[in-house]
Amino acid sequence: MMLMKRRDFLKVGAAAGAMASLYGCAGGGKASGHVVVVGGGYGGATIAKYLRMWSEGGVQVTLIERNPSFISCPISNLVIGGTKTMEDITVSYDGLKSKWGVRVVQDDVVAVDAAKKTISLKAGGSMSYDRLVLSPAVDFMWDEFHGLKSADAQSKILHAWKAGPQTVALRKQLESMKDGGTYAISIPKAPYRCPPGPYERACLVANYFKQSKPKSKVIILDANEDVMSKKGLFTKAWADLYKGIIEYRNNSEVKDVEADTNTAVLEFDKFKADVLNIIPPHRAGDIAAKSGIKMINNRWVDINWLSMESTSTPGIHVLGDAVFPAPTMPKSGHMANQHGKLAAAAILNQLAGLEPNPEPVVMNTCYSFVDAKNVIHVSSIHQYDAATKTVQPVKGAGGVSAARNELEGKVAMGWAKNIWADMLT
Repeated sequence: MMLMKRRDFLKVGAAAGAMASLYGCAGGGKASGHVVVVGGGYGGATIAKYLRMWSEGGVQVTLIERNPSFISCPISNLVIGGTKTMEDITVSYDGLKSKWGVRVVQDDVVAVDAAKKTISLKAGGSMSYDRLVLSPAVDFMWDEFHGLKSADAQSKILHAWKAGPQTVALRKQLESMKDGGTYAISIPKAPYRCPPGPYERACLVANYFKQSKPKSKVIILDANEDVMSKKGLFTKAWADLYKGIIEYRNNSEVKDVEADTNTAVLEFDKFKADVLNIIPPHRAGDIAAKSGIKMINNRWVDINWLSMESTSTPGIHVLGDAVFPAPTMPKSGHMANQHGKLAAAAILNQLAGLEPNPEPVVMNTCYSFVDAKNVIHVSSIHQYDAATKTVQPVKGAGGVSAARNELEGKVAMGWAKNIWADMLT
């Protein structure tokens, strides 16, 4: 496919330049080489586009993604709550191909040879690279639950924490549940993908029950000591909108699952639900560990925050949910998008024989629906700190909503459409 025409490129040049200043002065047209990106989510799709845009086509980019289209985790809770459809959160990769000249390959990477700079594909064959970007999101630690090791159990007790078939399946379970039934959602100990996401889901399921199954209940089994994000705003919504519907239980870590009876096994108790939604503990996506790069706690990738490059293996960069979290840095789609831009600028500098920007800045905004229209948000700005060699929150920057409101609901949908366009078109 042809790269975007220059006149179209110039239309976005000013905005792209402003963004590039946050992440570093990318090597641009001086850079050349082949970058392979594994994973086409918020991080992978973003870096694929920006490598092409900021290099003005000088760098060749291959994006390897197992799914035929991008499906967004942010906004997917609205599908579970019944106010959006899968079509509303699905975006094609065609824009990356036609506008930016990204080669998109639908496949899985099964092995990485860092010494030879090659990857092996599930469909067969291998591919060489000058730089490799892994944006593998998360996989689940199924070994934590004896009762969820089988495929049959996993198809019955859903997580729906990766938007796709399970999103639809969980919605169908809720629709089939009798009025007067109980939906229970378990939250793993932090860190996990999207800190406010489980609380948002509880709200949207409760909103559905309030309208269609008013005798039904929502139980939140939280392994953490307290609500992990937007506590005051969520607890007020539960009290104001869902009194008698939502019950929050902290320090309620699920130790195992009895799939046949929809039962969560806690340390000193058991809880049986009509619909049991278990979100297992997370770790970096499988290919990260298989690549041989350094992991922290056998779960998260250790990176150099100036370039998102593995601390153990030069030439391999890792983005998004898979990396070890910097202090107070959430695992979110918006943050993965930011990682993609930071890494794109760093890689272009490296390919051009330059150093990455020593003071990159990233930011995050996260919107949570508490019903079909009212939304709350949290935002933050983070800057690299040379003393700690990590990314630290900027004091006084960011904040949270004063109160839930419908205007932010409109803003949240605008944010989603804008960031999808930023990544994919």
